[in-house]
Amino acid sequence: MSGKYEEAIRIGTLVNAKRPVEETLAYIEKILPLGFESFQLTWWQTVDTDLRKLARKVADLLSKTDTVISSLAIFGNPLETGQLDKETLAGWKKLIEAAHLFGCDIVAGFSGRLRGKPIPDSLERYKKIFAPLSEKAAGKGVRLAFENCSMGGTWNTGDWNIAHSPQAWELMFDVLPAKNVGLCWEPCHQLVCLIDPLPQLRKYADRIFHVHGKDATVLWDVIREKGIGGGEQFAYHRTPGFGDSNWTDIISILRMGKFKGSIDIEGWHDPVYRKELEMTGQAHALNYLKNCRGTYVPPVE
Repeated sequence: MSGKYEEAIRIGTLVNAKRPVEETLAYIEKILPLGFESFQLTWWQTVDTDLRKLARKVADLLSKTDTVISSLAIFGNPLETGQLDKETLAGWKKLIEAAHLFGCDIVAGFSGRLRGKPIPDSLERYKKIFAPLSEKAAGKGVRLAFENCSMGGTWNTGDWNIAHSPQAWELMFDVLPAKNVGLCWEPCHQLVCLIDPLPQLRKYADRIFHVHGKDATVLWDVIREKGIGGGEQFAYHRTPGFGDSNWTDIISILRMGKFKGSIDIEGWHDPVYRKELEMTGQAHALNYLKNCRGTYVPPVE
């Protein structure tokens, strides 16, 4: 791309930043020519990275492009009290402090939950942890976005995240009505629960701060023959362009909801486009999502 980029919705991808800084930079440099417009930098459970060094080097790498860092993300359970859980909470704090260094204003991740407990049992702990975090983030102009992934959990039990259903979102927004607390949303996790994602997208568009580009394919023939508890997989996570969602509709709803931000592709899940076909799938998803979005053309006076 050249010149100032004016499009309100960018299409990018996730980058694993939980590795040496030079490896993260090398990966970004290799995939930049594919045309990604943004990157979400992600960590699993802990943030041990020299964030100032990473931010400085990423800024240098992207300085001659229009590509940006859309957000920072940490995935773990910040509500529990084990050692890794405490490190996840510390990671949230580090990323909130560092977001401005990357030129972004979103920190995303799992909300956490009390393990093995129903979702309502986690709300008091959720408020205790995230009320001060959201206040701290607001003071720095940072928004917090919870991914809607169940990580295999249900309403009654789970290990990682309470923010995976509209009913849970309502409870969370009720106990913590901070305006800078919202969602890192994707249709995949709803489809695998046999939920139509579009009605909730329309309802919660103003609470969606970031979008993961991940889809799903539901095998209705398996469901009709064997149900969802028959031991046979009935849905697959997919890279956009290979799944069931109409991303033209998704992007249209986002635009109508005044969404401004990034759809960053979450790869590494597709049962076909993985391993040696991973970047083939991601490149297809990038072009597919850009086509669904349209190419920005300035207004004609």
